[in-house]
Amino acid sequence: MTVQEIVRRLLVHMREDPNREGLVRTPDRVAHSIEELTAGYQQTVQGVVGDGVFSEDCSEMVLVKDVEFYSMCEHHLLPFYGRVHVAYIPEGKIIGLSKIPRIVDVFARRLQVQERMTQQIAQALHDVLQPKGVGVVAHAYHLCMMMRGVQKQNSTAMTSCLLGAFRNDPKTRNEFLGLVRSFSR
Repeated sequence: MTVQEIVRRLLVHMREDPNREGLVRTPDRVAHSIEELTAGYQQTVQGVVGDGVFSEDCSEMVLVKDVEFYSMCEHHLLPFYGRVHVAYIPEGKIIGLSKIPRIVDVFARRLQVQERMTQQIAQALHDVLQPKGVGVVAHAYHLCMMMRGVQKQNSTAMTSCLLGAFRNDPKTRNEFLGLVRSFSR
């Protein structure tokens, strides 16, 4: 059974007419949308990083802030969206800055929970660079909490994953979290 057939059945189940002018192309639109929203399943970290890792004698924290993301809650198939802040301390290798948002999208563009997505981003960067440490903080709005259930429109969720120096060194952790808080939008 195709996605289009499933959507047509869903429309009928909702007591809609899938032949109504506004709904005739909806099954195709939904199929295309699902493919786009879950494109992360067709990607790998290695594929998006490619040759974007460089040898460099740099030992100071690198932080990419406010990387917007859009994902789908695996529990309700509703969107959640927000921003991710990603930092690492190099150990002889750096990554092209544009590769960090691409890594975020590999994991965000899947059926997901925010907690796992945050860990996956941190672990992927750690695996690619073997840095002294990695820190990831995600801040998101969940439509499954806003539109249904508790219906709290101003609720947000924050998750973090700290590896290496970000976990073990309080000064590094505090510097990272301070930078994340500063200049926030």
